Formats: sequence, structure tokens, C-alpha cells
Amino acid sequence: MDRDEIDEYVQRCQQLIESSPQMDEENTKVKLVQPFLELLGWDLYSTEVALEYTIPMASGSTHVDYALLVGDSPVVFVEAKPVRSTLTDDEVQQLRSYMRQELDVDWGILTNGKSFEVLTKNRQQNGGEEVSVVQFDLDDLAENPDVLELLTKESIRSGKSDEVAEQVAQTNRAIRHLQSNEDSVTESVTEAVESEVGDLTIDLEEQSREFVQSLVSVLREQRHFVSEEPPSNSEQGEEKPDDAADEIEPLENQVVGKIARKDIEGDPDARVAVFPTKESGLPFLKENEAWGFVRVGSEFDYVAMYVTGDVREVKYFATVDDVVKPEEADLMRNPLDYKDRAKIADDKMVVTFEPGTLYELEDPVPYENKYPQGLRYTTLGKLRDAETTDDML
Repeated sequence: MDRDEIDEYVQRCQQLIESSPQMDEENTKVKLVQPFLELLGWDLYSTEVALEYTIPMASGSTHVDYALLVGDSPVVFVEAKPVRSTLTDDEVQQLRSYMRQELDVDWGILTNGKSFEVLTKNRQQNGGEEVSVVQFDLDDLAENPDVLELLTKESIRSGKSDEVAEQVAQTNRAIRHLQSNEDSVTESVTEAVESEVGDLTIDLEEQSREFVQSLVSVLREQRHFVSEEPPSNSEQGEEKPDDAADEIEPLENQVVGKIARKDIEGDPDARVAVFPTKESGLPFLKENEAWGFVRVGSEFDYVAMYVTGDVREVKYFATVDDVVKPEEADLMRNPLDYKDRAKIADDKMVVTFEPGTLYELEDPVPYENKYPQGLRYTTLGKLRDAETTDDML
């Protein structure tokens, strides 16, 4: 896909959302969702896109916002929600039920114009159950536009989308197996090396465990790429990415140390706000013992930070002190000096932490299929026990 076209789409949508954060559903469809479908190569002014498509249900019938068709058969259902809303599990279940009624519909997209969740039918397991294959938001598109290849008209028609979805599913299964059986896999690797080369002067078991853990990290990274081959050095060019070009270092690192999730004290039912951040947003977090500029609608006791990009882990944790206006937050810099800044609207706040409570997690929560595209909530108990982000979101 054309990178400039994607960048233009992302910038236009971000500007619309920033100027109209309370946009209703109809405006979201026309201004954000329909341009997204056109970006994917679907012609809204042809018979390949049907609006308010009728779906027969046991109790009568219902409608899905968009059906994308190949010939006379729908192959993708798209359900749109207003920008001002957050995508919920109930809405995901609703889309699943729609997909279940049409045998040819293998794909579903749930979106509010800024966040997207993609479902597919798992034909290899679970009798074709609808599963979430990827989640992304507008910022992700700016950093990794290849994710859109999964949903283009050409990929859907050619079957490439099915191949990619199966690759992602296989990778997820491999990651879960390696994580659940780390000790036995480590032992097998150790025994295999010893049988080949004999005793060594290094701690072979420790090296084998690092190998298994590194393999999990590589698999997590690879499943995010849709292209069959990574770009060559000549295609990538030699320039630094934008983040590296003007990266800033924290004036003061107020992370007090590392903590294991099981050692975090507190009520397991206490509410945790989970915020996403790019790596370029970490200087703000570390030097201010705070997070901003965000819209919050309800109270919470703790903050957990999911780091996007190459990290893709819930990596930091802090106890909330207060939620204040930006001018009351006593920040170390002018907001415009931060690389990962956001425009300050009247309803955007700064969440300050209790001094000495900002920790890096010793055992960060790795991404599986779900991640916080915007503010999401969980409980302290779920954060403590989660094996992956799917367990806490």
C-alpha cells in the first residue's frame, strides 16, 4: 500500500478526532470509517459494499453497518461505533454473532474510527470460532502500515489474509507453549547441546533459558509483520527513524526500582488504569512521576503503562496520588518540549503518582492479542496473575 496515502489518512483522521472528540456514530461512519474502507481498496459506490446489510437471526433479523462482498457473497462485516465510545467486549461478541450467521464471512472489523479490532474464523481449531487476530489504532498505522495488508480487498480475495491469520495463530500457540513449558524446553535444549558437544565451562542451563526467552521475544515481534519478507536495507534506507532523530532523555529518572507483580500490595479488586505509550513518551513518565495528557472519566487507584513499538509489554506501575489540570502538575518541562506530546484540550488531565511508587515491572505482562488502544481498566488481582495482556484486558 502507498505509505504517503496511509500517512495522509492517519493525519486527517487524527485532526478530525482532535477537533470533534464527541463525534456521533453517523459522522464517524462518513468521516472516518468509509475513508478507511476506501483506503483498503473497497469501492463504496459499487455493489461490493453494502450498507446496513440484513442478517437473519433466530429471533428475526438485524443489520450490520457494512458488508464487503466478493461477487454476491459477503466476506467481511464492519461494525462502526462513535469516536466518543470505547470498544467493549460486548460489541466484540455482537460482531461474532453476526459473523456466525453467514458461512462466507470469515472476517469482521469493529472500529470507532480511532481503534480497530479484527476478527477471523479459526478454521483450523475450535470449529471455526471467531477469534481476535489483531488490534491496532491510528498511531500504530503510522508506525506499522503493513498491518493493513491483512484487510485489503486484494488480500481478502486472494486468500493471503487467511494465510497471515493462520501464521499469527500458529505463532501465538508457539509463544504460549514456550511460556507455559519454559523449564522443560530449557532442559531439552540443554540436553541437546550437551549430547552434541559435551560438558562446557559455562552455565549451559542459564544460556539455554535465555535462548528460550529470546525465542519468545522474536516470535512476538515477528507476528506483527504482515509482509512475507522484511524490507531490505536499501528499501529501509539509512536514515534514523523519527523517534531516534530527536529522542530526549529524562532530566531525572524517578523510577525507584523493579518490582515483581506478585509483590505489589493492595486490594485485588482495586482499579488499575492501563495507558498505552510509545517509548518516546517514557521521559515524561520517568521525570515527572506522572502521566498526561489524558481524558479520564472515573476514579482508579493505580496506573499501569503498556509500552508500544518494539516493547509491547505492560512494563511500569505506580500508585495514583491525584488527577489534576496540566497547569497544576508542576511538570519539569513545557509540554511542547516532549516528543510524545498531545495537544492540551480543556478536558485533558495529568495523573500524578504518589512519590516513590513508580516501578518497572520485574515480570512485565507481554502482548498476546489484546492491548490497550486507549485507556482501559483492569483490577490489581488480574494484573498480578496475568500471563499475557489477554488475561487482564
